[in-house]
Amino acid sequence: MQNIPACVIREPAAVYHAKAKNFLSSHRLADFRKSPLLYHRKQDGLIAESDSPAYLEGRAGHCLILEGRAAYAAAFVTDADAPVNPRTGKSYGPTSDKYREWVACQQAEVVTAEMSARIEAMHASVKSHEIASRLLASGMAEGVIRAEYCGVPCQIRMDFLHPAEGLVDLKTCDDLTWFEHDAVRYGYPHQLAFYRAVFMAATGEEPPVYLIAVEKKEPYRAGVWRMGEEVLAIARRENEQAAERLKHCRETGVWPSGYEELRVFDRL
Repeated sequence: MQNIPACVIREPAAVYHAKAKNFLSSHRLADFRKSPLLYHRKQDGLIAESDSPAYLEGRAGHCLILEGRAAYAAAFVTDADAPVNPRTGKSYGPTSDKYREWVACQQAEVVTAEMSARIEAMHASVKSHEIASRLLASGMAEGVIRAEYCGVPCQIRMDFLHPAEGLVDLKTCDDLTWFEHDAVRYGYPHQLAFYRAVFMAATGEEPPVYLIAVEKKEPYRAGVWRMGEEVLAIARRENEQAAERLKHCRETGVWPSGYEELRVFDRL
């Protein structure tokens, strides 16, 4: 792969997420692997997708690191310009009406000064990492592909696609020492196996897959992993098995929780 395939498109995140009803994503497939009932209730809108300061900081960090300074400045603003309380000489706090009114008037999402400092530190760390900076030196951030995979319409939104290096996913973490354990816990191999499988379904190509991880606190270490082929193959098989179960649930209208059977507790 020497160029970005024509099937990779750009679209706002809101547009992409709005199509989750009609296209299976890696996150929805992860919900299904955890519990078909969870997947079904989310699809029916009975469980709202939550947001949090951590998610906001993650979005802002991804924007600066992957899309660059101009995109970050257009999409996010810090609260350094929040209105000042004349009695104290300090900015109004996030719980005050003045602060909320100011936030409501902004055309961009608001990150706190503390968030901004962490985001800048993460950006500097990734940029100074020789391998990470090479992987992000050229390509497309947040590219979207839609294709049929396992007989199911699917969609992916890739963090970054380098035309020569392959798929690159960016993660933030608390401690890089434990990142490999956390990656398994949070299902990153399955996510990236899904990305590559949908990419291959659309393009016929099977690129390498990389993970860049950076700490959200001092010393803001960054690291890069290439996903092993054996791990990706195992995760892909499990994804495809889940996709088959998903089709069965859709056909039967039965959405089990995954805990219907009696279990034996035999460990301390």
